[in-house]
Amino acid sequence: MKRVPIRWAALAVAGWMAACGGEGGRTFLSLGTAGTGGIYYPLGGALASRLSITDDARQYTAEVSGGSVENINRLAAGQMDLAMVLAATAYQSHQGLEDWEEAISGLRALAPLYPNLTHVMVPRRSDAAGIADLGGQRVSVGPPGSGTEQIARHLLQAHGLSYDDIDVRFLSFGESSSALRDGAIDAAVISVGYPAAAVLEATTTAGVRLLPVDADVVASMNEEHPYYTAAVMPAGAYPGVEAAIPTMAVHNWIVAMDTLDDEVVTILLNILANDRVSLEQVHAMAKQIDLDLLGDPPIPLHAAASSWISQR
Repeated sequence: MKRVPIRWAALAVAGWMAACGGEGGRTFLSLGTAGTGGIYYPLGGALASRLSITDDARQYTAEVSGGSVENINRLAAGQMDLAMVLAATAYQSHQGLEDWEEAISGLRALAPLYPNLTHVMVPRRSDAAGIADLGGQRVSVGPPGSGTEQIARHLLQAHGLSYDDIDVRFLSFGESSSALRDGAIDAAVISVGYPAAAVLEATTTAGVRLLPVDADVVASMNEEHPYYTAAVMPAGAYPGVEAAIPTMAVHNWIVAMDTLDDEVVTILLNILANDRVSLEQVHAMAKQIDLDLLGDPPIPLHAAASSWISQR
């Protein structure tokens, strides 16, 4: 696996100290999310709050991060306890593919979340009719260490492009929206549930439009990346989206290492099964959580999740 930066090692020490000295005897646990412009952070904050209320022994905190890749590396390094990640990233890390030189064999799935849809945004005046037309243009592929960046790479490859063929920019969701508005980039890829704040801002204030992702392209990608599925961005999802747009979907999951306490997993799943309303009040995407997906995880389930299923 790639070396862990020194700043993460420092965070690991801080996290260990906090875990040993929880306020009132409670242990502190962190939930890795992503940047503040997507859905991970607000939904993760609501989930951490609900976990803290339900679990008398632990205090949970949602942590801003670079996204799925960073989250998994920090889980493996002991710097996070739970994390929200894309199925694609979980699968690759567990298999030792792409960003990982070695498999993270101890990574386990805890619970499914909502599906991410791929948003490929361009200014309304752009001549691009599809992703294959983005060659030679300034394209934001998401922040480094994010699942969006992985998806963007795969999507470009499926259309005969690589980073050598574009002027690649590694911007957060919010930065991508602002850069499109200011004319600083020509396109941006964002993988997120809808409606996402950064996409709403771009479609409302910057007048951007969304490019389609053809179902046949998704099918061809699925041969190598089995976690991608064809999807549809519904009409009315954003300002200017007057007709449904074909796109690509990948599910989000909550993951952890196999050493995570069984009780934490059980409390988490009980919240998702019986107390969903508190999460739905924060973001409507929580309504799309389908615990039946525990039967088809991208990586092995945590032992406590398997036990929870058998007791349903």
